[in-house]
Amino acid sequence: MKNKMTLKVLVLFVALIVTNLTYAQNKTVVDIAVGSSDHTTLVAAVKAADLVNTLSSDGPFTVFAPTDAAFKKLPAGTLDMLLKPENKDQLKNILIYHVISGMSDGNAVVKAIQDGKGKAVFTTVSGEKITAMLDGVQIKLKDKAGNVYHVTVANLKASNGVVHVIDGVLMPKK
Repeated sequence: MKNKMTLKVLVLFVALIVTNLTYAQNKTVVDIAVGSSDHTTLVAAVKAADLVNTLSSDGPFTVFAPTDAAFKKLPAGTLDMLLKPENKDQLKNILIYHVISGMSDGNAVVKAIQDGKGKAVFTTVSGEKITAMLDGVQIKLKDKAGNVYHVTVANLKASNGVVHVIDGVLMPKK
């Protein structure tokens, strides 16, 4: 009787793991942001820029996802201004500056940096470039405006790519 009960518990446990793994594999990059309490501002911005469907598509995408704290570092009034409907194109341009198309492997950024002898330049969906470097084991990103930010959480695998959490909002050169 005890062995049957142990077997039932084990089967249930394995079923839960498989269900959770399947669910995680079906999450898009947008789902990952929506499921994070640290990305409510990013989610609002993606919605305001009308990018939900695009970033929920097949991809693959590598997304550098700024946290709420990152958005708070912007100059006063900047976020409110960007979220206005009349500034949708400017907001969209900033957000797609955080996306690299065609890369789904979370380790691709690090591999490119290593292959580039410590530095790699990526073209984002906006057509602008960002530079990635290694700072010890942590990835640093330098935007066109010259700001440097760190990847604080790397390689959140999605069904349509990968998300890297960053501590700043990348800005295209003005």
